Amino acid sequence: MSIYTKTGDDGRTSLMNQVGVSKYDDRIELLGTIDELSSHIGLAKAAAAASLKERLSHIQHDLIQMMAGIAEPGNQKYRFTEAHLSWLENSIDEVEASFLRPKEFVLYGGCEQSARLDVARAVARRAERRFWKVEKAYGADKRAVQYVNRLSDYLYVEARYADHKERICREVADQVVKWMEK
Repeated sequence: MSIYTKTGDDGRTSLMNQVGVSKYDDRIELLGTIDELSSHIGLAKAAAAASLKERLSHIQHDLIQMMAGIAEPGNQKYRFTEAHLSWLENSIDEVEASFLRPKEFVLYGGCEQSARLDVARAVARRAERRFWKVEKAYGADKRAVQYVNRLSDYLYVEARYADHKERICREVADQVVKWMEK
């Protein structure tokens, strides 16, 4: 079967339940934003250490489940649970406990890894806004919406941790250079 079907050439597509919708339907916009979010998470994952890579892969699997739930909202197997939220909250707590997070406004781009995570975080915020629009018009899995909110917090904390690690590496490198100059 070919990748192109030509069925979308008239500006319409369908959800998993075969309901035809326009390509500018709010649900399609949300699905596209979550797909973009997963792509940015993949970009951050490509340059990540093993533990972060594992968490980001876990999140991408959750996002696939979330997209299925948006496309087929009546299917209970795609619903998010308290365990999804707990896993993300525990991940946030674990990362936050490992360094002193800055409390002031942050200028993004402290290092490449944090910049990638911050772009993903910004897309997560947009996904959350779009999710609320879908929720208002069609109803939505409230825990999935909460998950996206927590996800932006998680990505923020990971980005600040990446900046922290980069700062320490620079300080150590500077000290080594000073020591070698003696």
